[in-house]
Amino acid sequence: MKTIYYLPILFFIFLNINVLGQDNDFSNQLQELKNSVYSNEHRFDELNKKIDDVLWYQRTGDVAFIDKVIITGPPAKSKSPTALGAENPLKFHAYVFIPKGVDLNKKYPLIVLVHGGVHGNFGTYHTHIVRELMSQGYIVVAPEYRGSSGYGEAFWKTIDYGGLEIQDSEASRAYMVENYSFIDKNRVGVIGWSHGGLIALMSVFQYPENYKVCFAGVPVSDLVARMGYSDDSYRKLFSDDYHIGKTAREDIEEYRRRSPVWNVEKLKTPLLIHTNTNDDDVHVLEVETLIRALKAADKKFEYEIFKDIPGGHSFDRIDIKTAREIRLKIWIFLAKHLNPPNPVKNLKDMEKAAYLPLN
Repeated sequence: MKTIYYLPILFFIFLNINVLGQDNDFSNQLQELKNSVYSNEHRFDELNKKIDDVLWYQRTGDVAFIDKVIITGPPAKSKSPTALGAENPLKFHAYVFIPKGVDLNKKYPLIVLVHGGVHGNFGTYHTHIVRELMSQGYIVVAPEYRGSSGYGEAFWKTIDYGGLEIQDSEASRAYMVENYSFIDKNRVGVIGWSHGGLIALMSVFQYPENYKVCFAGVPVSDLVARMGYSDDSYRKLFSDDYHIGKTAREDIEEYRRRSPVWNVEKLKTPLLIHTNTNDDDVHVLEVETLIRALKAADKKFEYEIFKDIPGGHSFDRIDIKTAREIRLKIWIFLAKHLNPPNPVKNLKDMEKAAYLPLN
């Protein structure tokens, strides 16, 4: 898609190369052009987000009441802490999904569903996951924590991977418990994959009293190791001055502080971890290190290392039968601790929930 955006810009450059003057002038104008393209990329992300928001109603509106609320987390990090408004809480969006037919006189379990990706967002990629959760009677909140894409450049640059984003996720839980009387505050679970898996883990490490259960799928587990096997463009997302501002080599302790593997002693919550040996994003070695660390800390938890399941990093989130079978294991694990009103029992329940229209 981005190639299409760049073609007219390159054409413009070639048309004007003879009238740009000296090399220095050309360099300056080229940099201005790059800056303009960068800003436009965020505008395109905002447009894509608005389109995807409409698709949510089309793809899940038959089974869920859907809302998108604005809530607050801790203030963003500021280079000018005494500037006007620097201490204001950061505003961010969160999606709310409520199954149709809820009885307002009853109490329902809540799932905090945390999206993944460095600068990712919560999109209709999660459609079948949401539909499966709706069929079981879960209320779902999905925070668009700081740094998520689709909300402009300024919000994108508030990213705090493994840092204040954990408080944003926790703020979404607190918002739901405070504002929806039919949510049982004692039946809250947190789930996520990849970066979302890291946030899920760090949430139960930091707020064990608030979560009854946790699922972490292919979780980013050790940022120090991750910086070692990632390329320079990925590392730059963390070391840029608006983010951590240092490389892992320059501040190993800061990267450790943000990594689940270095916080395992805090685990008190029932936990299930999944990983896949052919994961092409979060290498299995990261998750294996996390598993070994939890065992060394004598923590009780469950895990499964899948062998070369099709789909790689997304092996249990795609729509093939194998993925549905694995998701069924996740839902059964969550149900043991959250007691939803309509737990799924088999693949037929899964198929009906996710892929068949509501009768």
